[in-house]
Amino acid sequence: MARLDETRPFIPLAIAVMTVSDTRTAADDRSGDTLVERLETAGHRLAARAIVPDDKGAIRAQVEAWTKDAGIDVVITTGGTGFTGRDVTPEALEPLFEKKMDGFSEVFHRLSYDKIGTSTIQSRATGGVANATYIFVLPGSPGACRDAWDGILASQLDYRHMPCNFVEIMPRLDEHLKRK
Repeated sequence: MARLDETRPFIPLAIAVMTVSDTRTAADDRSGDTLVERLETAGHRLAARAIVPDDKGAIRAQVEAWTKDAGIDVVITTGGTGFTGRDVTPEALEPLFEKKMDGFSEVFHRLSYDKIGTSTIQSRATGGVANATYIFVLPGSPGACRDAWDGILASQLDYRHMPCNFVEIMPRLDEHLKRK
């Protein structure tokens, strides 16, 4: 059963947040604000923040740069996961993944289904690992960001979460690079 092991220390992570949108600005980025508020309340540090247009090259370039920055542990994007012509975030980022995190998408949709029913199929939320950095690709609504953080990321990005969490395996994410 999931639980917090209070004998283990909390390990704050450096998290970058990117909003993908042609229309959002820092003044009205509610989804980005939701993620920042939650990660800071949890005790993590905002390492970087950006608003990037719905452009595959721009999205990929920003996230790839963050994954190559040793000061960033996790990247969370919001926006661009739907089916319209401008929704290209999964296409931009999945080619970067060394390992895709199918379970993230499945659990996200399970949580989302309980709140919005079959409308959850209109999201292509995904996750993966690139350059020993976790990447989570979320829909662009504040509600979806709350659901993903509260229902998945808050516990998996907490070293105290048992029986397992993403933090404890971080030192081994780049093992494949050391074997070469």
